[in-house]
Amino acid sequence: MMLTLGLFVFQLQTVPYQSLQRDVVYRWPVNNRVGLRPLPQFLGVNEEKITLSGVLMPEITGGKLSLLALNLMADQGKAWPLLEGSGTIYGMFVVNSVSETHTEFFSNGAPRKIEFTLTLTRVDESLAAMFGDMKAQADGLLDKAGGLTGQLGGLL
Repeated sequence: MMLTLGLFVFQLQTVPYQSLQRDVVYRWPVNNRVGLRPLPQFLGVNEEKITLSGVLMPEITGGKLSLLALNLMADQGKAWPLLEGSGTIYGMFVVNSVSETHTEFFSNGAPRKIEFTLTLTRVDESLAAMFGDMKAQADGLLDKAGGLTGQLGGLL
């Protein structure tokens, strides 16, 4: 597994991308001051985009059906968790665009080669906001587990 977007798995049989480009833009507006140099002020992260691109050879890799699955995910307008096979959690992303170029065709018109570009935009605030307070979640699970053991004890 190279990457997952929701339940869609990027791998050799589906959409093996050859490049992953991550762009994070930060906001630094400049405030003008009388008699002094302008002062930039950090306002936080503006936008984070990930662009996946590559070439599909439907005889070897995934093809039109795999790209159709990504288009259907985009049509839903939902955010999906983006996780790398190495364990990196990128956050929640929406599909902005899916671009395809079909070339080198078989006699029936099916492409032998499909070049694609997939653009994703992050929509969550931060990983901490996405997962919440881990300690509070763990405490909640412990409380529930304690309640379940009490219920089980009453059944025996």
